[in-house]
Order: sequence, then structure tokens, then C-alpha cells
Amino acid sequence: SNPQHREVHQDMEQPLCHYFIASSHNTYLSGDQLLSQSRADMYARVLQAGCRCVEVDCWDGPDGEPVVHHGYTLTSKILFRDVAETINKYAFIKNEFPVILSIENHCSIQQQKKIAQYLKEIFGDKLDLSSVSAGDPRQLPSPQDLKGKILVKV
Repeated sequence: SNPQHREVHQDMEQPLCHYFIASSHNTYLSGDQLLSQSRADMYARVLQAGCRCVEVDCWDGPDGEPVVHHGYTLTSKILFRDVAETINKYAFIKNEFPVILSIENHCSIQQQKKIAQYLKEIFGDKLDLSSVSAGDPRQLPSPQDLKGKILVKV
């Protein structure tokens, strides 16, 4: 691999919407979308490979614990808490630019509150809670401004 490809040569001071962002779909799946295993370590793998937007499909789980899996299929379920802890551990090892959690929310209000609690507890100060006006995309912060931050997109 070319070491120059690891360096950032672009201007990273523009609004976030000016960039293509390496994204992962069904990040938690180790194989096909119907039968495969859901695994928290898949998040570690894609984050270290340079992905900056990961998908987290959240559903109500037993005992009030939200789970992540591909709904209405036979894929296995993993705890949301384990996914968040894995993302927290691996988000910025290879790359300081922000990580976007693309949360697909199928949870009851009670389990949504649990997800919010885990996001705050696990990510702490890394969690960007600043509100952004949907009106003017030019007002979005830049990747440079958001280094080391976790953003939530629902």
C-alpha cells in the first residue's frame, strides 16, 4: 500500500456535506442479509479500514436491552451496548475524523431512552450533542472541527 494514501491532502475545513464519506451498510453482519451472524467486532474491522459512517439497526430486545440485527430475518442479535462499546474503542485508532452512527430506530420509547443513556455513558465527551439547523447545510461544522467526535444520525 502506498504510504501517501494514508496522508490527508484535502482541505478538511469545509462543511461536512461537501465530502464523500466512507459508509458501511448492515455493518454488524458477518455475511449475507438473511441468515448470517451479527457481530460487534465487525464495527472494529470497518472503522480500522477507514469507514466513518456505520449503520446500527436497533430493535427492542429482552429484559429492556436494545439489540442490533437485520429486522425480520434470521440474523443473530447482539446487544446495542456491546456495539457502542466496540465503536468507542475503535473509532479513532487509525483516523481522528468524526464517526457517524447511522441509527435505524425500531425501538419503543423505553428502549430508545436506554440507547440515549448508553450513548451518553459510553461516548461521554466524544458525543457531539450540538444541534444543527437543517435549514442551511453551509452552517455544518467541518471534519476538522469534529475530529474525535461521534455524531448520531437517526
